[in-house]
Amino acid sequence: MAGWVDHAIFWHVFPLGFVGAEHERTQVPAGEVRHRLHHLTRWLDYVVELGCSGLLLAPVFESSSHGYDTLDYRRIDPRLGDESDFEALVQACQERGLRLVLDGVFNHVGHDHPAFTQALAEGEGSEAAKLFQFYWESTDDQGEPAHEMFEGHPGLVTLNHESDAVVDLVADVMCYWLAKGIDGWRLDAAYAVPTSFWHKVIPRVREQFPDAYIFGEVLHGDYAAFVREADLDAVTEYELWKATWSSIDTVNFHELVWTLGRHNDMLDSFVPQTFIGNHDVTRVASQIAEQRHHEHAFVILLTVGGTPSIYYGDEQGYTGVKEQRAGGDDQVRPVMPESPDQLSDLGRGLQHVVQELIALRRRHPWLHRARTQVNDVANGTITYVATGEGGESVRVGLNLTDEPFVLGCDDSERVLAGHAEVASRAATVPPHRWVVLGQE
Repeated sequence: MAGWVDHAIFWHVFPLGFVGAEHERTQVPAGEVRHRLHHLTRWLDYVVELGCSGLLLAPVFESSSHGYDTLDYRRIDPRLGDESDFEALVQACQERGLRLVLDGVFNHVGHDHPAFTQALAEGEGSEAAKLFQFYWESTDDQGEPAHEMFEGHPGLVTLNHESDAVVDLVADVMCYWLAKGIDGWRLDAAYAVPTSFWHKVIPRVREQFPDAYIFGEVLHGDYAAFVREADLDAVTEYELWKATWSSIDTVNFHELVWTLGRHNDMLDSFVPQTFIGNHDVTRVASQIAEQRHHEHAFVILLTVGGTPSIYYGDEQGYTGVKEQRAGGDDQVRPVMPESPDQLSDLGRGLQHVVQELIALRRRHPWLHRARTQVNDVANGTITYVATGEGGESVRVGLNLTDEPFVLGCDDSERVLAGHAEVASRAATVPPHRWVVLGQE
């Protein structure tokens, strides 16, 4: 894994929602371009001030609707802008020292992708047909030759990952945009693609771009085996995501303890990509009913090992519930104001807490690979020590209860973040608060 990733903290954005783009590509007249990426560029100083060192973007390529039904891997979606707008965004990120990682949707394409249309027109044996998994002897409900679809969705046509042509396509696309100045890839729905496919693609990419950070979206299963077999740097750690908000919301830290044990095992072979929110899940502020405990989720995210990302708006306490219906993602993919100056003051308190925690992590970059040892746990309180490979450590105490919580500490430790009264080798954390102790 590239050395720069040891210091990476990403701000994760869903661009089509962020800029207020049309929901459907057809809502933009043919040939027109909406130059909206500058809307995102105006927020880059905010990203830096928050303390993040990278920008992780959901799809930016031309698609039919939500970005995951790709039409052209080499064209910026006209609802966002054009390639010159993207080049300006890349330059603006580089000027600020921000790494830029794109979302690669390589499991499937949109039903209206030109290659799929060509395959339907030219039939079995055509070059275009090699890109997809057809069953020519059968037809589907639309009267088309039967074919594989992503999770049964007729608008998402699965690529044929046994085809050398698809290997060439994906490797070429990844290298094309890396050559344009991006720093890495998130591989969407990587879990749905055979690891043998990634094993063919990734070495070709790394041969040209050895410093690229490449991680896959994996929901569950043997994360370490997937990373190893697919030649990836990391996968998304949904286990820690779930345990974080669930243990806080239900006031049951025992769930987190079990997951932190699994987390330590993963760190023996790779550093997971960690998060408490993204474009596919209900926002953490809607998952955790008690508003005073939203901070605690960020504490966990930023004091355990991993490559963390913060989903845009979470640091402001944005709410949003994902629903299983058409348009059910809209609440978690909102439009942002024209500039950070237009943000409500309601989120400023949480923003400052997140800034404090990011600053702590950047002062202690060893946290990227830190192992976590739980020293004390009850339903509503937990104490753990995060220890780096060089023996560095911080002590974390979380209190979800109505009573003060006392944790033991060393005489040399002091409050690095949060709130506690330290005296006589003990720290007292007020009700519903948290603390990070250590030496600096």
